[in-house]
Amino acid sequence: MKIALLTYSTKPRGGVVHTLALAEALARAGEEVTVWSLGRGGDAAFFRPVDPAVTLRLVPFPDLAGEDVGARILRSIAVLGDAFRDESYDVVHAQDCISANAVPGCVRTVHHLDTFTTPALAACHERAIVQPQALVCVSAAVAAEVAAGWGRTAAVIPNGVDAARFAAAAGPAGEAGRRAWRERLGSYVLAVGGIEPRKGTLDLVEAMALVRTERPDLSLVIAGGETLFDYRDYRAAVEARAAELTVDPVVLGPVPDAELPTLVAAADVFAFPSTKEGFGLAAMEALAAGVPVVTRDLPVLREVFGGAATFATTAGELGRALLDATNAGAGSDIKGRELAARHTWEASAAAHRRLYESLG
Repeated sequence: MKIALLTYSTKPRGGVVHTLALAEALARAGEEVTVWSLGRGGDAAFFRPVDPAVTLRLVPFPDLAGEDVGARILRSIAVLGDAFRDESYDVVHAQDCISANAVPGCVRTVHHLDTFTTPALAACHERAIVQPQALVCVSAAVAAEVAAGWGRTAAVIPNGVDAARFAAAAGPAGEAGRRAWRERLGSYVLAVGGIEPRKGTLDLVEAMALVRTERPDLSLVIAGGETLFDYRDYRAAVEARAAELTVDPVVLGPVPDAELPTLVAAADVFAFPSTKEGFGLAAMEALAAGVPVVTRDLPVLREVFGGAATFATTAGELGRALLDATNAGAGSDIKGRELAARHTWEASAAAHRRLYESLG
């Protein structure tokens, strides 16, 4: 099959990570795969090298001074749609709201459901669920939300995870990298995904205040955070509360892909207090590295992680769970490692191929 996978960015967000890994697995299975994306602000490549068996098409998307989020998203849809207009593929699979609007009638993966407050963006979100030929969700919980809200049945195809890469970072091959992070950061609780409302950062800061009453040596490290949205007000609130509580998080921003596994593997515990998720790929990577995971008690995360993670609802519960996890020690969670190893990109690609074939 000639397959196009469409994503909105070249940066390391979960949906983009998913797109590239799925594309490579489909190519290994013998399919002809092209990944399309917008090259924002002059980007000429993805955040990591991509298997040369996958064709890449990056559509130039220059920044415009003073453009707000809503206008940027609408322009993203128009630019990607115009570039794709005369293309022909057996399967066109959009991985997000922007690319699903750019190419109506595609297959679309709903990683999680967003809430937009402006009429224009709410309409884009609606079209990206109503118009696609078929829908995919990475968990049954999100598929149930889609069914309840729109009466549509989505195929459930879980994420894969590069478990071997993160497991290797926890072993002898990753020792130098882990040591370098420890020398720089000391002992730390790690969160990946940046500072934004959906990631539950305020609750994590509150939880860390409790943690540090018993473990003042533990710092909070936050990695990642590339996003289209403007979260400056939320970040300011997080910074102010952290200052009040003397938590002082270390904010790394996006971490080079080659260095991420050892950053994860060197953590004492991985915190994942998201208020909304579709699967939890970053937390699954932590389990692959043998790092204990403490996550928000959400139906989707109960479904995905089961007994391999610890669940908490309030900031206080989160803090206590983080303390318990650090006291237990990292590196020995066999259940988590086994769970991560079962989620392969080969299995995900095979399920996607079956779906594509069923659509004729």
